[in-house]
Amino acid sequence: MNEWLYVALFFVVGLIIPIGAIAAGFFLGPKKPNPIKESTYECGVEPVGEAWVQFKAQYYIFALVFLVFDVEAVFLFPWAVKLGQLGLYAVVEGIIFVCILIVGLVYTWRKGMLEWA
Repeated sequence: MNEWLYVALFFVVGLIIPIGAIAAGFFLGPKKPNPIKESTYECGVEPVGEAWVQFKAQYYIFALVFLVFDVEAVFLFPWAVKLGQLGLYAVVEGIIFVCILIVGLVYTWRKGMLEWA
C-alpha cells in the first residue's frame, strides 16, 4: 500500500469526527430558545449596558507581546540547560535569538504599546 494512503485516511477521519460531533449536537440537541438563554452572561450578574463593546487593539498587542516572551522562555530553557555542552555556533544562535527579541521589545516600548491605558 502507498504510505500516503495512511495520511489521507488520518486526514479524513480527523475531519469526520469533529464535523460529526458538531452535527450531532446541532440535530439532536434541544431547541427551546427563550430571552433568558439568549441574554449575555456576565458571571451571574445582570448585564449592564450594551453587550458589544469595542476593545482597544492595544490590549491585544500587550497580550501578544506577553505571549512572545512567554514562548521565548520555553525555547531558551532547553538551550540554557545544555549550554555547557553546546558548541560556539549554538551559543551564537541563542544570542542572535535573544537580540532579535530585544529589538522587538524596544520597538514595542518606543511605540508606547506597553503602557496600560
